[in-house]
Amino acid sequence: MKNLAWFKSSYSGAPNDDCVEAALLLNGHVAVRDSKQADLAQCRFGNAAWRRFLAACLAHDPSSTPG
Repeated sequence: MKNLAWFKSSYSGAPNDDCVEAALLLNGHVAVRDSKQADLAQCRFGNAAWRRFLAACLAHDPSSTPG
């Protein structure tokens, strides 16, 4: 999984740069890793689980949108 195109949320950044990164996998799943420890284990989510995760994030902060 070293050649994946990892991306961060548009909400990531200063002042502390603490965030997670995600990458889309060929099978429609999503890989997630800690940006500060990119060489450690990554989590993989199926499409339905990823959508539930995003929905839970939005429910927690209704002013946010994915991206």
